[in-house]
Amino acid sequence: MRPRLLALLVCAAASVAPPALAQQAPAPMPARISVTGEGQASRAPDLAITRLTVLRSAETAAEALKSANEAMNAVTNAMPALGVEARDLQTSGFQIAPQYRYDNRPDGTQAPPTLTGYEVRNTLTVRMRDLARIGEVLDKAVQLGVNEGGSIDFQIENVAAASDEARREAVRKARDSAAALAEAAGVKLGRIVTIEDGGSSALPPPPMPMAELRMAAPMDKVPVSVGENAVTAQVRIVFEITP
Repeated sequence: MRPRLLALLVCAAASVAPPALAQQAPAPMPARISVTGEGQASRAPDLAITRLTVLRSAETAAEALKSANEAMNAVTNAMPALGVEARDLQTSGFQIAPQYRYDNRPDGTQAPPTLTGYEVRNTLTVRMRDLARIGEVLDKAVQLGVNEGGSIDFQIENVAAASDEARREAVRKARDSAAALAEAAGVKLGRIVTIEDGGSSALPPPPMPMAELRMAAPMDKVPVSVGENAVTAQVRIVFEITP
């Protein structure tokens, strides 16, 4: 009985031991500093995208459709000779819509609408890789019947290299900011705890409105300035700091 009683007493003593002996308090978390950085890389675009629209109106839908088809077929067939491949041509919009006239009766009330004809709108998206021929493409499209459209968007087809360059600059700027803050606060930078990628984005130059293209159509070639695209990236870095 005595050995058993002694074992019970030992267990009871262990169960009422001070918490400090049973489990040590966690070490305090090191002080930290969080900074962000933004980098930018510029590249000349290597791809231009435009949307060319043929708009035709006629008394019947069949007549409007025939006229629009003739013009759009002429535009599409002319593209290969201008360096635009078939894979870079895509119909991005097509619509047939009735057109009405709204009149008022002599007493001022509105009469039922009168059907006046039909309108057909056919839009072709064109991706141009030979940027030196953009003016030729646009000029030819207008000559063949394009009378409405959007704008020219310049893009970088493979943006990965520019994005990486922008990220490296963003990290460098974040480090510089952290070093300046640490110096001002009288502390030292420690190891990097986390790095978060805020993503990257390509900022194209302002698009060229189609209205300007229509005005320039009578010239030998539409004047186009390519410029450069800016790719930006952001990062957030957390550093430990020590006294």
